[in-house]
Amino acid sequence: MPTTPPGTDVVEHDLRVAARPEIVFAYFTDPARMVQWMGAEATLDPRPGGVCRIAFHPPPALAALLDAMFGTEQEEALARLGPNGPRVMMGEFVEVVPHRRIALTWGWEQALYAVPPQSTAIEVSLTPDGEGTIVHLTHRRLPGPAVPLHTAGWEHYLPRLAKAAAGGNPGADPWEDVVVTS
Repeated sequence: MPTTPPGTDVVEHDLRVAARPEIVFAYFTDPARMVQWMGAEATLDPRPGGVCRIAFHPPPALAALLDAMFGTEQEEALARLGPNGPRVMMGEFVEVVPHRRIALTWGWEQALYAVPPQSTAIEVSLTPDGEGTIVHLTHRRLPGPAVPLHTAGWEHYLPRLAKAAAGGNPGADPWEDVVVTS
């Protein structure tokens, strides 16, 4: 288990999903299922060393709000990105235990939001609970300024995961400017 460097924080979430672990696992490892609950595009190679890349296309108002939160620290990256460019998470799978555990690195390809590519660590454990699954997500090594954004992000996306994995339709994501059909 990765340690948390000084000056960084940990964000944790627990969620019960009305689906078996093998179903929930697929929503973290299959690109078509991933974008049903998070992101607009995904490239996933779920094996140690494999890429985990998720592109987000936030509506202009949300992008402006996020960009303003982090201000001058990321002006150069934003200039390269442009006002409507995707915000891309770039990570790498570290450990994949089918239907039980996923560990990966997480960061922003453009070094946005105080989180450079692959600079943080996510661990997801899937524990059977009758016909459902308890999902425990831990996001480690987050710099202090990035904690509110990533806390809000997981609080937004995990309920969407629960709905999609249970066979429901989480609906259009208000945090996406691109409508994804499956």
